[in-house]
Amino acid sequence: MAHVEPGICMFDRQQEEIRLASLHATSILDTPPEAAYDTITRLAAEYFQAGAAVLDFADRSRVWVKSLWGCHTYPQKIVREMPRTGSLFDLTVAADGPLEILDLPQDPAFEGRLALLKQLHVGSLVSVPVRSSDGIILGALTIFWDRPHTALEDDGLRMLEGLADMASSQLELRRLRRNMSLRKNRRPHPILRRLDTWPRRSDLLRAIEERQFVLHYQPEIDLSTRRIVALEALIRWDHPDRGLIAPMDFIPMAEETGLILPIGDWVMEEACRQIQIWKQQDPDHSNLRICVNLSARQFSRPGLTDHVEALLLQTGVAAQQLGLEMTESSLIPNMHTALEVLTSLRKLGVSLLLDDFGTGYSSLNHLHSFPFDVLKIDRIFVTRMTNGDQPLQIVRTIIELARVLGMDVVAEGIDSTDHYRLLRQLGCRYGQGYLFSEPLSAEAVTRLLSLPGRVLPEAEMVGVRRDDICFQEPDVLRVLRGGNGLSQIEKP
Repeated sequence: MAHVEPGICMFDRQQEEIRLASLHATSILDTPPEAAYDTITRLAAEYFQAGAAVLDFADRSRVWVKSLWGCHTYPQKIVREMPRTGSLFDLTVAADGPLEILDLPQDPAFEGRLALLKQLHVGSLVSVPVRSSDGIILGALTIFWDRPHTALEDDGLRMLEGLADMASSQLELRRLRRNMSLRKNRRPHPILRRLDTWPRRSDLLRAIEERQFVLHYQPEIDLSTRRIVALEALIRWDHPDRGLIAPMDFIPMAEETGLILPIGDWVMEEACRQIQIWKQQDPDHSNLRICVNLSARQFSRPGLTDHVEALLLQTGVAAQQLGLEMTESSLIPNMHTALEVLTSLRKLGVSLLLDDFGTGYSSLNHLHSFPFDVLKIDRIFVTRMTNGDQPLQIVRTIIELARVLGMDVVAEGIDSTDHYRLLRQLGCRYGQGYLFSEPLSAEAVTRLLSLPGRVLPEAEMVGVRRDDICFQEPDVLRVLRGGNGLSQIEKP
């Protein structure tokens, strides 16, 4: 039985693609509970007198729990998904066989790793792979005890592997049923109509594997003090041949191919990592928040809250330092699910921001139902404020509505001193736009955050015309003047 050193396991790209294709052929991810799998985890927990047994599967960026069975004596917590980076699943794949950790709290090799297991008071565990019919590892069956445990005897290990084989048999049945259904309803895949377009799915996969994506950050300002209070994380593709690519040029293909999920998970993970870096540089940044945009696919995942909680625990970031932004279009298709997910995220303590408010067809009808902390006024309303009384009245109404509902307001697209002046007169507290700063690299933002009190000097704030925007990295003086870069409207 293997004992594997922890860390981020880097697997052969071709092998991982084969593994993912085999996993998706089973259509097991994000499926509701099923008695067959719950029976397997129950038998495992009872046979080994373990505190809990878990059956999980992993795609490119997350580990998804299909079944968890725990005894009443175990301090169990139903966790639907966790980040894959540094996960127990990666260790099991690296071992390519049974994995044991017999005294997790005392094992120095796992210090700072597997934080969720420690929070659940896991003392020891044994994990065995769940394989496809051709031997590819798709998931893992794991038993946990709340105290150190001795290694399993050969008979016990064979029993656990036999239970994992039962799960494999269920997967094979799913795969066969799915193939039969696909043959009956075969239609041309929409991607086939776009073979001549760029980027292709293979280009996005290479970008993920070679870590070509980067985050830029646009400051959010307290309009009364010009203090930087938050940052919005915006993804860019730093292509080795094509240079810096705006999200509008690759996010649609990521959505269409399903790669938006690992890309979006990377954005959350990278944002949390950057929060920790800034907090280590200056403890005063512990009240700085980074906001991340969620796609509709991310938001519809049943395990989103668990993933976020595990990520915060893994990175040591306080919940209030992470903001999650979503548009109304990602909420309306399933109002009941949306309310459940938002409520659980709110209980977790992260900030919830409704992005592009005012552009949805039912914002006023449903806003009171959702537990948002912040409304973000879409830039189209802000830029039109100087065009007459009606656009100005719309912004005034949104600000008053937020006040009544106890929410903060962030105005997007503040590109001129007139926008700045009018919003302050209307009582809008926060804003972002080119008047203050373009989206910047982490290095450039670090220089901004080093300003005394994180306050932008008023005399230096000058907006830029959209026609002047290019893809050059500014120095700190151009940062303070507004500089050049991608506009807020081009975010995913």
